[in-house]
Amino acid sequence: MAGRSASRCGFLYFYAVNPFIMQSSSILNLLAALALTTASVQAQNRPAKAAPSRSVVTTPTTKLPEFSLSRAEVEAHMRFLASDELEGRRTGEQGNRVAARYIAEQFRQLGLKPAGTVDNKPDYFQPISFERVKAASSGTMLIGKDTLHLGKELVVMAGGPTTLSGEVVYVGYGLTDGDDGYKGRDVKGRILVAQGGSPDAKGPREIFSAAAAKRKLASEKGATALIELYSESIPWGFVNQYFNREQLSVASLPEGSAPVTHLWVNNANNQYKQLKEAGQTVTIRTSGRPRTMTTSANVAGIIEGTDATLKDEYVILSAHFDHIGVGKQSGTPYQPGDSIFNGARDNAMGTVAILEAAKALSQQRPKRSVLVVALTGEEVGLLGSRYYADHPLVPLKQTIFDMNIDGAGYNDTTIVSVIGLERTGAKSEIETAAKAFGLGIFAEPAPEQGLFDRSDNVSFAAKGIPAPTFSPGFKSFDEAIQKYYHQAIDNPESLDFGYTLKFCQAYAYAARLIANRATRPQWSVGDKYEAAGKALYGQ
Repeated sequence: MAGRSASRCGFLYFYAVNPFIMQSSSILNLLAALALTTASVQAQNRPAKAAPSRSVVTTPTTKLPEFSLSRAEVEAHMRFLASDELEGRRTGEQGNRVAARYIAEQFRQLGLKPAGTVDNKPDYFQPISFERVKAASSGTMLIGKDTLHLGKELVVMAGGPTTLSGEVVYVGYGLTDGDDGYKGRDVKGRILVAQGGSPDAKGPREIFSAAAAKRKLASEKGATALIELYSESIPWGFVNQYFNREQLSVASLPEGSAPVTHLWVNNANNQYKQLKEAGQTVTIRTSGRPRTMTTSANVAGIIEGTDATLKDEYVILSAHFDHIGVGKQSGTPYQPGDSIFNGARDNAMGTVAILEAAKALSQQRPKRSVLVVALTGEEVGLLGSRYYADHPLVPLKQTIFDMNIDGAGYNDTTIVSVIGLERTGAKSEIETAAKAFGLGIFAEPAPEQGLFDRSDNVSFAAKGIPAPTFSPGFKSFDEAIQKYYHQAIDNPESLDFGYTLKFCQAYAYAARLIANRATRPQWSVGDKYEAAGKALYGQ
């Protein structure tokens, strides 16, 4: 089925009781059939009952449930989650909600305790309201005799339709009340100019976070517009391309309202330095960026630990289940004959691995408790994990580790690649688990890509939780990776399911070993997140 265009998948018509409960006969029939398949596979592969044992330590390693996981079950999960019917699982779209429901019902079947709440009742969902922001259709800014145009020197970041003129007020970086221009000054109704980024912003995450913080403060101060002078490390061409298409963000304003007008101006070579000068006037005209609301959810369940003391500590197993959708919404070139981005490697493979780990760990529970969480919104800015980190379902202080899964694909089926292996304190357990299934470990692949700070693990790391990313085997971003990464051909038929099974088993076993550790994993001395860890855990 993979390879059909979106127009040929128009049979998915859903009647929604709420955003996460679908009553589609085709989907429910498919779910039911797959559930029967799963139950059959479980029955065939369930280990024979052994005599009761008082200690997990006495159980032979190969009798642990992860050693009996089924290739057929792994493949069944994968073929559903990366199917054409789910239309690329884009956050805020119906295929994403179907995937969330499927994961939740797998958790229910395995007996995991719901970690979220919906309508004040325990649930596997952690609902998130998102705003879908469309690109501006027009925008200009007049500075003296110069006119800046949308898509060339100007990007519209936020705001509704606007025509306004006035003198500008320079506020430095515009991040705090103490910045020049804010300190002791009433800026209500004024057009503010701020330096782009922040003193510490180096990568995209920091730059965009600083921009959002500036917009929030400008709005709170009653400003009518905010202009940032952009001269950061991300090329202006990329900025133009990114913000001239639809984005999703976690909703921060009531539906129908609009944030303050926010523009980025390409200030390469300091060519618009006059905007910092007192008395400079500008005229802004923009169509604004239309906003609509949509929903998605993280999906989370708890496996309670067996140790009377350690069960109050948690190991998180995380993977994002969203992908980039269909056709133009993906932001990626595609062929008319195949416009569905199935996302088998990225990241249905990771989602299947946390499902299989949940199965193994629920059948024989470890000492510490385990929170299994499928995250939404990774492809649109790590939004699901950032939301979780700000609204945790178990206390962050009691969360000792997050083992995230993400990946662009694999080019070596003899290894597992771990980003952050040398930094996060569980190297021995991860290496032992991989070796048990005939796999080696490759640490810190493609260092030039800065991968540690580009996946959901960084949302946990920023709070102080040791959080590596467990990835399918690769050492560099070569042609074998680029062939499938965010491409429509990344579908289940192209996977090595023998390797996928071993990957899932190694992950589940590593999770068990970490959850059974006598001591907590620690950040490496001098790591950039070590201070956050000490602050979180009171060290």
